[in-house]
Amino acid sequence: MKAFTYERATSAKDAAAKAIKTPGARFIAGGTNLLDLMKLEIEAPRHLIDVNGVGLDKIENTADGGVQIGALVRNTTLAADIRIRKDYGVLSRALLAGASGQLRNKATTAGNLLQRTRCPYFYDTNQPCNKRTPGSGCSAIGGYSRQLGLVGVSEACIATHPSDMAVAMRALDAKIATVDADGRTRSIPIANFHRLPGDTPHLDTTLAPGEVITAVTLPPPIGGKHIYRKVRDRASYAFALVSVAAVLQPDGTGQVAVGGVAPKPWRLKDADAELPRGPKAFSDRLLADAKPSGDNAFKIPLVERTMAAVMNEARQK
Repeated sequence: MKAFTYERATSAKDAAAKAIKTPGARFIAGGTNLLDLMKLEIEAPRHLIDVNGVGLDKIENTADGGVQIGALVRNTTLAADIRIRKDYGVLSRALLAGASGQLRNKATTAGNLLQRTRCPYFYDTNQPCNKRTPGSGCSAIGGYSRQLGLVGVSEACIATHPSDMAVAMRALDAKIATVDADGRTRSIPIANFHRLPGDTPHLDTTLAPGEVITAVTLPPPIGGKHIYRKVRDRASYAFALVSVAAVLQPDGTGQVAVGGVAPKPWRLKDADAELPRGPKAFSDRLLADAKPSGDNAFKIPLVERTMAAVMNEARQK
């Protein structure tokens, strides 16, 4: 691990100001992803800003009937909250499908959104990776790509986003609140938060330098059947080959996001419109622009079969 300096922030605005003063600084809360990356020398921040003391650890009702989740709410706390379990069950189920109990006790809401890909080539510093070292090339293209993306990818990167929580939040149309060093705030729809790789795969999100996540807001409950189904190589502590976060209504309509297939939680409103026609119509539209490799082409029928299982579960009493 490379040497670095460390300080604690007293507020979100203070954290943003400290980050602007020190180029290359990173925020740290639970550290469940960042510390691993530092140990492997994938990331070597010059300066760490501890945000654990800035508050932002509450789950509160909003004036319009929704819920605001503080950036530092731990995954375990969020999954267990009675409001989340009752009105946003897909989110609770997605959180419990991720990582392990110990990691969920430390991992935060903001950190979960910001976690980096688990592409094996990103983690192997002996291999070229545009996400790790811009311009070096993508070893996954032409390499072993079974776990990697087939839609929303580019000639520079085919990595997938690993979060279960983010897939559920995409299905729920969450918004991400931020603040910068000047105290300016903004609300970013989760659909616009994670970037597609294009020719800049090292940029994971649309956050500006120093900008700090303060909360995630969920809209008022929409009812329906909330289901999260995750297909993975083993029953626990594994990332999704394919995951489906669905909120389905009795009339067959709904909101669905899919994980494990793209650099961000993948949802298309046009695909949602196909839900009443069944899983094939939905998956055909969702993956219409897919560019699979030989190793991950199986994900196309797997999305359809997983969606069929979700729809079948939704019909059960």
